[in-house]
Amino acid sequence: MIRKQEITTFEFPENAVIWDVREPSSYAEGHIQGAINQPIANLSAESLAQVAADQPVYILCGGGSKAPRAAELLEGFDSSREYVVLMGGTRAARDAGFALEQG
Repeated sequence: MIRKQEITTFEFPENAVIWDVREPSSYAEGHIQGAINQPIANLSAESLAQVAADQPVYILCGGGSKAPRAAELLEGFDSSREYVVLMGGTRAARDAGFALEQG
């Protein structure tokens, strides 16, 4: 199941699995705390298998165009999971005052 959530109103659960699906260079320029870089081109059933089946996967990108595509791709690998697209992405988080990490 794919669900959408505005990133600016989202309360990040403790130990959330947050995948930033941008390219490594964009990710390094700034990403939300706790996000793991998983470029959309590298998503696979194997990468998804690294996450517990009962844990939602939160997905974001820079502005909101890649994350929905990534969620659809992941749902194709396993439709029994919950995927949450964080709408607005990293730019909206930055504009809302979220601290971004670099590197």
